[in-house]
Amino acid sequence: MKVVLVIAAFCVAVCLGQNSTDSEVRSKRQTKGRFLSFPVPQKCASRPRQFQYGGRYYFLSNARVDWLDARNLCREYCMDAVSLETEHKNNYINNLIRAYNVPYIWTSGRLCDFKGCAGRAYLEPRQYHGWFWSANQQRIAPTYRIPPGFRYNPWSQTGHKRSPQPDNAEFDINQTIESCLSILNNVYNDGINWHDVACYHKKPVICEDSPELLNYVAYTNPSLRFYL
Repeated sequence: MKVVLVIAAFCVAVCLGQNSTDSEVRSKRQTKGRFLSFPVPQKCASRPRQFQYGGRYYFLSNARVDWLDARNLCREYCMDAVSLETEHKNNYINNLIRAYNVPYIWTSGRLCDFKGCAGRAYLEPRQYHGWFWSANQQRIAPTYRIPPGFRYNPWSQTGHKRSPQPDNAEFDINQTIESCLSILNNVYNDGINWHDVACYHKKPVICEDSPELLNYVAYTNPSLRFYL
């Protein structure tokens, strides 16, 4: 029964991801209809273990890819783009960005502006209430508030429009919604902070272990040996 539940949970997550990809990128520079990748068991067994935090492994990929490809790059290793649910974890990732002098990274943060999000009053106004961590489906606190457990607001107080993030600035330029959450390293002389960014931009990503994907691969490949 446990095996069935793990597989079912994994399939639901993939289906949710597939539903969201129809509008992941609203730009003629992108191809619509792409999907989340399944994990590759052998890659999971030998996944990079560059950093360790909170009982999970992480690695920094310097490949510059769009947001969906960043998630898929991680998912093949039973990982996902990093989620920043706590202040301590956010500080840890910021320190890595600073130490490796990375100009920006993708996170798993996403705006719920795709099919399935319409009509949900609690997400409105969506620019402030509609953000979530796609790797674990956890909602992000309203952007104008300090998140629970934080002592500061991780969203930048400035950007292209010189206004607090998220500002959906690119929509005013080419009607592309800034639906993905990136950490920028002092791009606007604002330190290391969260910014909403159009999903087609190419950036590095920090991947973190996905317990869901690791458990799925462990249950479906019992002879495979790897670190959980």
